[in-house]
Amino acid sequence: MLSISLSSHPAVGLVEPARFKQIFRAYPGGVVVVTADSGAGPVGFTATSLASVSLDPPLVSFGIAKSSSSWPHLERAESVVVNFLDAAQEDLARRFATSGIDRFAAPTRWHRLPGGEPALDGVTGRLRLAVEQLVPAGDAHIVVARVVEAWQAEDGRPLLFHNGSYQSL
Repeated sequence: MLSISLSSHPAVGLVEPARFKQIFRAYPGGVVVVTADSGAGPVGFTATSLASVSLDPPLVSFGIAKSSSSWPHLERAESVVVNFLDAAQEDLARRFATSGIDRFAAPTRWHRLPGGEPALDGVTGRLRLAVEQLVPAGDAHIVVARVVEAWQAEDGRPLLFHNGSYQSL
């Protein structure tokens, strides 16, 4: 197996942050809200970085900025919930992307799962995850987690983020 360490390669052709951001703005991403409670109350944030990693065992990953107000709580959480948003839930995506507010206050509708994790109401799907690894990556961390429970609504259209705005299929 070939393993490459970026630190061993010269910084040739590094892309400027503005260009990097521009490229990924043109790449649509599904919108989810990741929620957790490590004992200090519920936290959550909007993410477009959810990815399937492995089928056996079922693993997913997502990124979270080191500067995120949710990071110190997520870092201590043993489990998290990924809430898949419906196209009609742009307001929820925006609320969980806003810093300095109580994201779980009204009008947010949510409940606790049997394990105590906070879960949003009215979403199109939900994954309950057991955190397996926290991987430092630049100005973020990558969370790798095992899917321990999955639920999906019978209908619904996914909320997407593309070119700086929320979209639907």
